[in-house]
Amino acid sequence: MTVRILRAADRAPAPWKNGGGTVREVATGPEGAGADAFDWRVSLADVTADGPFSAFPGVDRVLTVVEGAGMDLVVGGEHHIVDEPLWPHGFPGDLPTEGFLLGGPVVNLNVMYRRARTRAETAVVCGTVRLLPPEGGAVLAVSLDDGAELESGGVRLDRYDAVLAAGVSPGVLRTMGQAVLITFSGV
Repeated sequence: MTVRILRAADRAPAPWKNGGGTVREVATGPEGAGADAFDWRVSLADVTADGPFSAFPGVDRVLTVVEGAGMDLVVGGEHHIVDEPLWPHGFPGDLPTEGFLLGGPVVNLNVMYRRARTRAETAVVCGTVRLLPPEGGAVLAVSLDDGAELESGGVRLDRYDAVLAAGVSPGVLRTMGQAVLITFSGV
């Protein structure tokens, strides 16, 4: 049973293999798992150039544009125009994928989960929401604006700060704008 506050200021950017941007890991399950061992992973990606996405066999992905004009994702040869901000877009991570910027750099919130072990539900919320992790799962809320607050304890979340809870509810999150809410459960 844990509740953790994950501060954006504590995340160091790491370059992509292809040089097309940087990534800041928000959280992984299990904590500290590498690229081949995670059940789920959430990150923020700064995309500055067109290019291929890394392949992740057995992994489903959900991309949500949180800054910028969006992308044309070519997934398995099929075009997906992702130009509506804050609209989660799911696709299989094992298909060849390329991203083409529609109007300059973007910041994407990426959710990845191994489909044989985990399910993830991603939603953009605003206002007041009770954070309820499912039994044996976890819930992660990432604030997209300054001024979100956990009602219990008065913990303030600024832009891209997050709260992760497993086994216990951290209570109610009140946003001043939007937050991305991801619920992870077993299959």
